[in-house]
Amino acid sequence: MWVENAKELKNTFVRYYSRKCSVNVRKINPKVPTQEAYSIAQSIYDIIKKNGPLSISNTWIQAKDASISGLNSKTHMKIMLKWMRGRNMLKLLCNHVGNSKKFLHTTLPEDPQTDHQSETPSEIKLQTKKKKKKPSTKKRRN
Repeated sequence: MWVENAKELKNTFVRYYSRKCSVNVRKINPKVPTQEAYSIAQSIYDIIKKNGPLSISNTWIQAKDASISGLNSKTHMKIMLKWMRGRNMLKLLCNHVGNSKKFLHTTLPEDPQTDHQSETPSEIKLQTKKKKKKPSTKKRRN
């Protein structure tokens, strides 16, 4: 009986320690100067935002069609996508299709912005004085 428990413990131990640590995407080197990396990232971001969630191969096709300057190869684009994920510009989604997985890149949802420009000045009410708080009239129980 204890032999079976030892085998299970060994299997769990091997499974736990055989996993690789995840890559710290915040420390990815984009292989280009920072200013150029941001311009490439903005172009890729616009492509993904315009065309919705895209796989890596579809993103590469769209990037070639847009002829992004500074993007050297598909491998360089993958590095840039990881760099963008590390800077919270993109999110990676996983869709299960049958027995296979499909990974899609999408933009992060933007904060909802209220439309302040459409309001006229007469609609905007400014509060100039603070309302005074009335003291409570309840008596405390002892």
